[in-house]
Amino acid sequence: MLLSPLFAAPQAVAGQGVVTGVRTGVHTDKTRLVLDMTEGVEFQVFVLDKPYRVVIDLPEVAWQTRPDAQYHKGLIKGMRFGLFEAGTSRIVIDVSGPVKVHRAFVLPPKGSSKYRFVVDLVAVQSNEFRRLIATPRSKPVKKVVPSATPAQTNGSRKANAKPVIVIDAGHGGVDPGTIGVSGSHEKEVTLAVALELRKKLQRSGKYKVVMTRDRDVFVRLRRRVARGRAAKGDLFVSLHADSIRKRSVRGASVYTLSEKSSDKEAAALAAKENKADIIAGMDFGDQSKDVANILIDLAQRETMNLSATFASLVVDELASSVRVLRRSHRFAGFAVLKAPDVPSVLIEMGYLSNREDERILRSPKRRAALVSALARSIDTYFAKR
Repeated sequence: MLLSPLFAAPQAVAGQGVVTGVRTGVHTDKTRLVLDMTEGVEFQVFVLDKPYRVVIDLPEVAWQTRPDAQYHKGLIKGMRFGLFEAGTSRIVIDVSGPVKVHRAFVLPPKGSSKYRFVVDLVAVQSNEFRRLIATPRSKPVKKVVPSATPAQTNGSRKANAKPVIVIDAGHGGVDPGTIGVSGSHEKEVTLAVALELRKKLQRSGKYKVVMTRDRDVFVRLRRRVARGRAAKGDLFVSLHADSIRKRSVRGASVYTLSEKSSDKEAAALAAKENKADIIAGMDFGDQSKDVANILIDLAQRETMNLSATFASLVVDELASSVRVLRRSHRFAGFAVLKAPDVPSVLIEMGYLSNREDERILRSPKRRAALVSALARSIDTYFAKR
């Protein structure tokens, strides 16, 4: 992965700002992005390839602009933004080809105008792009804020300790996941169900519950796995909602790890979910090409068997309460399921591309049956062990 730095020193006042508007414009020689803000901010701008992207990191800000607005102008193909990690907000701009950041600066308030953060993008040839990205970038400017849900590292548990359930709400922050037919974001649905499941499990008094995220923040895939292992999880439950071109398809399904996917649809879904880090503007230049194979090799047979056992229980409980797909238990190489010592399943709770599934997943009352089914499957799993 190649990247290029453009760092600006702190400007204007400290504290959390608010982005009140985002505008794009096309000029003769450049494409301009303007963020209207309540405060001046520190920032970092850099470019990535494979695919071509421009990434902007800011100290954590609030957003008062629509995350689903269209920003397709000039060199800009699309844009997404949100909380990247505690203390850092991120904007990821998909661009049509190699570009350079010609200028990036903050304009002070003038008249009725607030602070304006301006980024000018200019198209360049591939050879110039390669020269630009040869310089390592500085570390992002961000406030140091403790994680909302720190990983648990309390050493070995006592024999009579409560089982640890790790709930993973898929996507988050700058990565919205699937967009539903009515505009719902997968990241919001998964977090809502995760919080409801946590509440139900905690009320039972039987379990210790750890969340990979408990708010709208991006968490990279490897960190999700690491949090599950650090918490010494007994189960890892990753929650997602799918989409498909054929909008009549609906129903839940459960996935467990396999080097070989059960079908083409499962393989495509795993590939899509595994791109979450790319969507959020992550750089993989330092990652070995063999890491996926190594992780699968590390996945011990006992762990995979336990994952399959739990998946079967989930399918049975879901089938008694909600609609499920015909082949409900599927297999694919999801990165988030690759902890070698934590039984893990990924649950596709339904299709946001289907209006009825979307209505169910957006309604706390209607998705209560789904949450209850998941809780019962967890109870049954530990009752049989």
